[in-house]
Amino acid sequence: MSSRYAPRDWLPHERPTFPGSPSTPLHPTGRRIQFAIVGVVVAITGGLSNALVTANLLNLQGTLGAYAWEMAWLPAAYVMTNVSANLLLVRFRQQFGLRSFTEIFLVLYALIAFAHLFVNDLGSAIAVRAAHGLVGAALSTLGLYYMIQAFPTQHRLRAVVIGLGVSQLALPLARIFSTELLQFGEWRGLYLFELGLAILALACVLVLKLPPSDRYKVFEKLDFVTFTLFASGSAGLAAVLSLGRYLWWTQSPWLGVTLACSIVLLISAVAIEHYRRNPLINTRWLASGLMVRLGLSVLLIRIVLSEQSVGAVAFFQNLGLNNDELHGLYLWVLLGSFCGVAVSALTIRPQHTGQHLMIAVAFIATGAFMDAHSNNLTRPEQMYLSQFLLSFGSTFFIGPAMVTGIGSILSQPGNLISFVVLFGMAQNMGGLFGSALLGSFQIVREKFHASQLAENVSLLDPQVLARMQAGSGAYAHTVGDAALRNTQGLRAIGNAVTREANVLAYNDVFWMVGWLAIFTLVWIYADVLWRRFSSPAAPPSPSPVVAQASTE
Repeated sequence: MSSRYAPRDWLPHERPTFPGSPSTPLHPTGRRIQFAIVGVVVAITGGLSNALVTANLLNLQGTLGAYAWEMAWLPAAYVMTNVSANLLLVRFRQQFGLRSFTEIFLVLYALIAFAHLFVNDLGSAIAVRAAHGLVGAALSTLGLYYMIQAFPTQHRLRAVVIGLGVSQLALPLARIFSTELLQFGEWRGLYLFELGLAILALACVLVLKLPPSDRYKVFEKLDFVTFTLFASGSAGLAAVLSLGRYLWWTQSPWLGVTLACSIVLLISAVAIEHYRRNPLINTRWLASGLMVRLGLSVLLIRIVLSEQSVGAVAFFQNLGLNNDELHGLYLWVLLGSFCGVAVSALTIRPQHTGQHLMIAVAFIATGAFMDAHSNNLTRPEQMYLSQFLLSFGSTFFIGPAMVTGIGSILSQPGNLISFVVLFGMAQNMGGLFGSALLGSFQIVREKFHASQLAENVSLLDPQVLARMQAGSGAYAHTVGDAALRNTQGLRAIGNAVTREANVLAYNDVFWMVGWLAIFTLVWIYADVLWRRFSSPAAPPSPSPVVAQASTE
């Protein structure tokens, strides 16, 4: 074995927790503060790369001259590459070292952000988003590693929670200030800000480098075959989930063909890995009861969390409110997200992660049921509390979910890639599936309520006739033809019917989310009981903190 892959002689407290992760030497307090600051900068930078686009799809649609379904390709392209990137990124860190990993991907990120400035059509914008998805996966891991360096061993579990949670603050932050960036330089204002953040993060990591780690020769030729199959299959699945509700599932044949091909590609990747001697993805471990239950729990939580984007935000946009009028709501969402991270970090215990997940889902269910009584007079102020509860639950669950998986792979570090892929798939695909499910349900219910309301609209009804005359009277000074004025009055009634149908449909969505959250709560509670009574004598899964503390 060459010297570059020779293991180092680590002190017990310095030994990296996983292959490819940095060592953990003792740092003075000032250095720990520096690591924390850099961790926040890197995590926010990685999160904002997608959040700035997600929060401004409507504004970018006009700039790029695209239809709504075409704009759906932008977040879809990001997920296409982000969900499969960790298959190779984990082994890249293990074989080429953390410093190469850090510098290469941050330089690449800055170059991609610079390329944003030259985007002038939808095709190039999609290509840039796909490249950002690859680099964004690297930055989220990098921010977590920096945050771990900021905490002593006994508090390192809290570092995991904070490192994961900080990146979740990016979306509410983007919704708050991105409007001003658009006013500054239209869509280039967003990309200039993103480029500035990328350069700032690059400068930070070049000045303050992560401690070294051991290097291993881990890449095999078959890894790239698996990656190609898995990446292609997950990309096709992401495209179908993103575009299905816009083009409608049964109206576009290519959606069915793409879905079928994606399933075949994913099954082929799993089949190859199942029979490999040194698999990239340990399919047998992923099929264990604990991992299946954890993956399903994270998937269900991500589905119900789609209530914020598909539910509340879309509800207000349908009523004609824009980002400027929703700033107060976004501030409460940001506050709830921050509180969720803080409370989770303060209360996290490896033996109580199931209870944390149940608390998070209970908050989400409460917020969804509160929103289910909305009407056309509802304004953001009436949803401050409910959205605070939802955002609190969204960040409160992430750390405990990750800790549950980490505890199970401490004794089997080779399963790290498998867990990262499972967690990333559940997070990303859960979000897309939730948006597709809730968005499609809203469309179906809107059509149902519109038909029900339209049946009761008749000009023989004095109230309907008075409403039509009031609507046509508004055009008395601009439209001289009485027939045209009546047509405008009927159109106003039709718009009112559509608006009320949408309001009722969104209420149905909120009810659906609430009951899905209740089902998720029951599922997690049943899982906790199953683990408690099936192996009562088994100690709880150790955390990285416990494992490292036991060696000192």
